[in-house]
Amino acid sequence: MFSIVIKNIKGRKGRSFAMIFLAGLLSAFVFAGTVTVQSLQNGFSSLENRLGADVMVVPYEATTKTNLENIVLQGSTGYFYMDSSYLDELSQIEGVGEITAQYYLASVKASCCSIPVEIIGFDPDTDFVITPWIKKSSGAEIGYLDVVVGNDLNAFVGDTLSFFGVEVNVVAKLEKTGTSYDTQVFTNEETIKTLIDESLNKQLNEYADINSGNIVSCILIDAADGYSVDEIVNEINVHYKKLSAIRTQNMISGISDSLSGVSGIMQVLIGAIWILGICILIVAYIMITGERKKEFAVLRAMGASGKKMFGLVFFEGMLLSLIGSVFGVIFGFVLMISFEGAIENSLSLPFLLPSWGIMIVIALAAIALTLISGALSSGICAKRISSMDTGNILRSGE
Repeated sequence: MFSIVIKNIKGRKGRSFAMIFLAGLLSAFVFAGTVTVQSLQNGFSSLENRLGADVMVVPYEATTKTNLENIVLQGSTGYFYMDSSYLDELSQIEGVGEITAQYYLASVKASCCSIPVEIIGFDPDTDFVITPWIKKSSGAEIGYLDVVVGNDLNAFVGDTLSFFGVEVNVVAKLEKTGTSYDTQVFTNEETIKTLIDESLNKQLNEYADINSGNIVSCILIDAADGYSVDEIVNEINVHYKKLSAIRTQNMISGISDSLSGVSGIMQVLIGAIWILGICILIVAYIMITGERKKEFAVLRAMGASGKKMFGLVFFEGMLLSLIGSVFGVIFGFVLMISFEGAIENSLSLPFLLPSWGIMIVIALAAIALTLISGALSSGICAKRISSMDTGNILRSGE
């Protein structure tokens, strides 16, 4: 039977290619669609982990002039400052557990800067957001004029970058997160203050009258165990009119809603395409087997049983589906790897491809679904062929 099936496939190259193409198209879409949904979920989880704080406090004017979500979550270049004395004041609020400050600075498209990026400074002594992530990714120690770069930046360990005329050393490159952190630069408090001073000296800072020694951009707070995050937010917003406290969970609620919407649409499309694929394969098999009635009738006349005929058609369909599904998964994988950045930009959502292990599981699932589709399609046609009246077909001249 295997020999006959192989000869049939080789003898009808056009027909075989068409069936392989249909099966490959189905498996490629199922694989790519499932990977996309999983990547969005991974990206959102990574974003939640990277935020790492319950409350973000920024100058009130920043909320009126700047889209904080674009700066903090999407990596758009922007910055703002407030008096550093707020750090000590807010640390005295009941319920505040860990507290730390960050400093923002955006480099510019000019000869003084290697690349236009968002630069984030932090205090290694108090930071609980960025430091654990850096240690997990590289374990590198950040000294004066050292920086750590996001995964998507075209910079590597040992490179030298220039910001506002100050040369800094790349000591680590972070692992992929699928978030805005992949396009940002991180450094310690001492280095970021030097960069701020140089941006002021070169008149490339929007805030010409600030002193780097007594400013911060934002304050991050983790609520102590047993205390309400909302109560801390309300306390700050009521008593500090020049500040705006934002629950970080609220900042990503819009992304969560968008993610749910996109994921839901993708899941519906995957299901619809699978059902449509089965229907197309059934129609294709019926058309093909209809053209092969005389061939099957001759085999029956030569002594092939209905069971043998069923096995012949079914096995041929399964083999074509297997070949197509494997090529389809390979194509889908290449597509996802090649256009990962374009997909992320088009969706404007955090996007992080799954691990190799998960990708293999998804690939096997896509192949299995395609084989199920092929089995249903070829099975229906095999049943039809095995029960046909051989004598009528041969007498009719078909």
